[in-house]
Amino acid sequence: MKLTIERAELLRSLNHVQSVVERRNTIPILSNVLIEASGSTLRLTATDMDIAIVESVAASIGTEGATTAPAHTLYDIVRKLPDGAQVELGKEEDRLELRSGRSRFTLQTLPTEDFPVMTGGDMPHTFNLSADILRGIVDRTRFAISTEETRYYLNGIYVHAADGIMRAVATDGHRLARVETPLPEGAEGMPGVIMPRKTVSELRKLIDESEGDVEIALSDTKVRYAFDKVELTSKLIDGTFPDYERVIPSGNTKMMQVDCKAFSNAVDRVSTIATEKMRAVKMAIAPGTMTLSASSQDSGSAVEEIEIGYDDDAIEIGFNSRYLLDISGQIESGQARFEMADASSPTIVRDVEDDSALYVLMPMRV
Repeated sequence: MKLTIERAELLRSLNHVQSVVERRNTIPILSNVLIEASGSTLRLTATDMDIAIVESVAASIGTEGATTAPAHTLYDIVRKLPDGAQVELGKEEDRLELRSGRSRFTLQTLPTEDFPVMTGGDMPHTFNLSADILRGIVDRTRFAISTEETRYYLNGIYVHAADGIMRAVATDGHRLARVETPLPEGAEGMPGVIMPRKTVSELRKLIDESEGDVEIALSDTKVRYAFDKVELTSKLIDGTFPDYERVIPSGNTKMMQVDCKAFSNAVDRVSTIATEKMRAVKMAIAPGTMTLSASSQDSGSAVEEIEIGYDDDAIEIGFNSRYLLDISGQIESGQARFEMADASSPTIVRDVEDDSALYVLMPMRV
């Protein structure tokens, strides 16, 4: 195998695939990236057995062939080469030689036949979503994914079809994010699936600069995303997502509207005083005015007042400040509406100008 490729092209593809490779691996081959050269294409593959990313990139192929090499080491070498450099890769017995300018590196390889192949199998449900819509779905839900490993079925985004719409839901038991989009053609019979947290993170990085459509193929156990020259295949979480509709309140009649930037800045300032563990901020809401406050035995106290749109009975309610900031960051119109019942019941937060997303926050005692 011998080939030449422009450094920037190789770096971008290596950056995409190497990020799924775990730093510590008990199986040596999983630390490697599979390198395949044929025709005029270099194909790179990396996997952790749960996720596989394959990316193709144009290259000048002198001799076709395949090998594997340590993913992170190869990426670091290419990253440190000068801009505009040409990279030559060649396989010599059980070594990969990399040359660029006056630099020369030799890396140990492992047999390609040891590299695991992650096949998608039969995926009966196929549909397209624009990269922009997919980015929006991920961004507005992933912050609510649980990190508690014992409740593994909450460690991802639940995606399902309902009444002509596609819903994506994430919750950690303290907050919930639900986003809706029109059901794409071909998704009518799709099963409800839970996309794992790591898959969501890798997908978001991959589609960051994509402008076209993403082809999504689904089965009960796996999902595949294909776009540009990249393909991501992942196992799904084998579990049952809870009935999230039960925690979305329907009788919240106290409506408050607030400017998101002013609100999030005030929450951020006041929470500086809040106890690191609890991060609790109290909202004292009265007609026209909200008073935000936080206190700590070690640090002292903080109070800030902002203007709001509210004409109901006064209410005091406390929330985790980080959760408030996470949700505020997703309100694109700049105006958020809080729908409340009392100090101990879940609160709904929405974008005033966009009904496609809904957030539920559990209050805290402060």
